[in-house]
Amino acid sequence: MNGSVAYLVTAAGCLIAVAGVVVAVVAMQRSRRRTGGRPGPVDPFRDRDADALRGDPRRLSPGDIVEIRGTSYGVRGSVLLREGSWTWSEHLLDDAAGGQLWLSVEEDPDVIMVLWTTDPALTITPGAPSIDLDGHRYVSKEAGHARFTATGSTGLDPSGAMRYHDYRGPGKLRLSFEAYGNAAWEVARGDELHRSDVMIYPQAGPGKVS
Repeated sequence: MNGSVAYLVTAAGCLIAVAGVVVAVVAMQRSRRRTGGRPGPVDPFRDRDADALRGDPRRLSPGDIVEIRGTSYGVRGSVLLREGSWTWSEHLLDDAAGGQLWLSVEEDPDVIMVLWTTDPALTITPGAPSIDLDGHRYVSKEAGHARFTATGSTGLDPSGAMRYHDYRGPGKLRLSFEAYGNAAWEVARGDELHRSDVMIYPQAGPGKVS
């Protein structure tokens, strides 16, 4: 009888020990889930040295300073655009003389930056397979609709819809048509930039370090 009791006590002790180990393992797994999961996909060819030395254009926001080919601009406002799973951004730049330009930034998969100058004098509309302008032929590249969110001072609503039609010219020349909301088409001439053309000086603050 005493032997049976001793056996039961020993068995119960083993079960309690096993249960304790299971509880500890589950607790550790839950702790890992709370403190962070597997990191997202990382581009193995991303030029981190350029980001460290020249700033990350994907993190531009209002208040930052951008130097493009030796001229400094302040980022007055930013527009984030989304078409399905695809996103890109456009930033309104002010120079010291009061001039305004737009800088577009997209990743495809390398970072592509284009400096845009709007041209209100142009009355052409998009849709043709190609457009001849100032001795250059621009070929239709892509067109579509996107949702946008604006921050800072851009002259746009905080959010809404837009249409676009992009054309590619010879070399680094670009031509773009955009219409926000019910507005008419706006035409802009673009010049694709090299990564070394751009230096970014982010303003101090949370999340502003490149």
